[in-house]
Amino acid sequence: MDAKTGLFYVFAAVLLFAAFRVITARNPVHAALYLVLAFFQAAAVWILLKAEFLAITLVLVYVGAVMVLFLFVVMMLDVNLDGVRKDFWKHFPLAGTVGAIIALEMSYVLMGGFREPPNMSGSDQIGAQLSNTKELGKILYSQYIYPLEIAAVILLVAIIAAIALTLRARKDSKYINPADQVRVKSADRVRLVKMKSVVAAPAAAAEEKQA
Repeated sequence: MDAKTGLFYVFAAVLLFAAFRVITARNPVHAALYLVLAFFQAAAVWILLKAEFLAITLVLVYVGAVMVLFLFVVMMLDVNLDGVRKDFWKHFPLAGTVGAIIALEMSYVLMGGFREPPNMSGSDQIGAQLSNTKELGKILYSQYIYPLEIAAVILLVAIIAAIALTLRARKDSKYINPADQVRVKSADRVRLVKMKSVVAAPAAAAEEKQA
């Protein structure tokens, strides 16, 4: 076993552990941090597979932007963990069945790829002349343009939903209605008061009264 194979097994083991902790961690913030670790391990595996563009995209987009957004949303929502775990065992049989079906489907697809390895004759020379980023861009913005746009719309809806969930009415927060600010007039902000130009001192006023 060479060093590359050893690194693959190490990254894969840490990836599986992090993915398992994502669904078993009691604290949602810890689960999000374990998901960040899983993304880093997946990026390392992609680097071993010579897919550098996908690896750096995973780190920059998901770890650098999406997961930071997840962490802020999870911390701002203040999720009631007791209420979330209340019906866990009630829905566990259905969730376990769905998870087992997904695992069997993925195993069937992956094992089919391992049983029939592609013909690699001359692929190294052809791959050296091509750019992963260029070829990925051609396929992404031609053959998969509609799935890409659908994914962008789904992410936009998710961001709007996260913002809507965090906008809760709180008694200790100060809120200003923009419509009231627009309709305000100068008479509502400035009040003119007429006063005498000269005001007598208190001592002089008392002497004048005594006289």
